[in-house]
Amino acid sequence: MAEELLAITVLWGFVFIYAVMATMDFGAGFWSMIYFNRPKIKAANVANRYLSPTWEVTNTFIVAIVVAVYSLFPTAAYTLGTVLLIPGSIILLLLAIRSAFLVFSNIAEEYRKPLTYISGLSGILIPGLLISVLPITHGDFVEFTDGRQSLDLAHLFTSPNEYAFIGFAISSTLFLSSLLLADYSKASEEMEAYSVYRRDAIMLGPVSIIMAFLIMFTLKREAFWIYEKMIDDLPLLLLSLGFFLIGGLALFLPSVNKKGVRGIPRLAVISITLQYLAASYVYGKAHLPYIVYPEVTIASAFTDPSSFRAIFATYIAGFLILFPGFIYFWSLFMNDKRYLRQKQTKDPA
Repeated sequence: MAEELLAITVLWGFVFIYAVMATMDFGAGFWSMIYFNRPKIKAANVANRYLSPTWEVTNTFIVAIVVAVYSLFPTAAYTLGTVLLIPGSIILLLLAIRSAFLVFSNIAEEYRKPLTYISGLSGILIPGLLISVLPITHGDFVEFTDGRQSLDLAHLFTSPNEYAFIGFAISSTLFLSSLLLADYSKASEEMEAYSVYRRDAIMLGPVSIIMAFLIMFTLKREAFWIYEKMIDDLPLLLLSLGFFLIGGLALFLPSVNKKGVRGIPRLAVISITLQYLAASYVYGKAHLPYIVYPEVTIASAFTDPSSFRAIFATYIAGFLILFPGFIYFWSLFMNDKRYLRQKQTKDPA
């Protein structure tokens, strides 16, 4: 069982990293659309400067997730590939539309407004569809008959738990992205944009926590097995709530190096990320040993142990090579004053 737990931990790590990076990325595209016609506050320019170097990096992690599922849990890959055929196809279509229109919006100036709106709207739908994978794995919506699996779409889209997850994904996307863009605006010394994104974060934080409570409420009714196991880790859930309160408080504290400015957005970003990390750990632990309840477990879906050891060694080598590069990229991105203070939006390609 130790190897299976190690494999699912690697997979869940990829999922968490992608979830945080993608929500900030998709949210930035949405805010670029919202503030497109308000050039004076430069909020759209700040969002576009964030999108420009990060959206391609973010997409690499969804590839890593798919590869990890197929290499580490091939049996689960068959089940997930079957039941997620329709929602997965929609997600891929939206990703393609969003990526293409995001590039063209910075090339075709005469069509920039409609292209920005399409990329922004498609981007905000993707997190909701991605997170709908989680309720599907709870078991009530997948039918196992004669060795075949099928997804009951009618049951899925009449489930309050499904809509609670979708609402949480969208509100979290906007909340996390507004926090990061507030931090990015402050680092760029775009104080009008900072005030706008700080205000958005203050409004969206309570919405996100309400949606989290709604998920727990609907889980109790529709997937009690996972709700009960999450409650067993109540101290960690309370710790997650504590990180949320710290993140919210950070938006009201006096700024360290700017007089008359309230908020320490960097502390807020770190605290909220830790909040999501704690909550996702509790959810992931409660989900074990099932990948798709009740038929597919991490033990039944696990690859050959010798193959796992070779794959794991490859992941370690790749991590050692790529992680310092990601850290270096992020430090340049957040600390290069010439880039932070540029006034013109550049082509994200």
